[in-house]
Amino acid sequence: MLRPMLKEQRRPAVLFSNLFDDFFDDFFSRFEGGSTDVLDKGDHYLLQAELPGFKKKDISLKLENDMIIIKASHQDETKEEKDNYIRRERNLSSSQRVFSVAGVDKDRIMASYNNGILAVTLPKEDALTDGNKSIEIQ
Repeated sequence: MLRPMLKEQRRPAVLFSNLFDDFFDDFFSRFEGGSTDVLDKGDHYLLQAELPGFKKKDISLKLENDMIIIKASHQDETKEEKDNYIRRERNLSSSQRVFSVAGVDKDRIMASYNNGILAVTLPKEDALTDGNKSIEIQ
């Protein structure tokens, strides 16, 4: 069964009193990735991850120790020169999700990326083989 692996993360709100918790929770929630759905299709699982704004080259999909790791990151830079004012902005967007893939045939995993949706087909298997593998995104 596929299960997201949740890591406890420290946020700056821990350093402040409860008065500031809501402010920081709202602020940092904007940096989370899009939603992810996992469907049981009988003979396989279908994992669909929303990654809006990312290009295929920005996405990494790896299989390590019975975990599938989805990473996406990109950096944009804007430079504007007007009169004596120079403005330069940089934006780094990143997202990562990790799922357990126990009971999945690792050699037949397929992935595609279209219109901001990463679709990963994970065929079911009775027995797993060990090892790590990179998965090509089509």
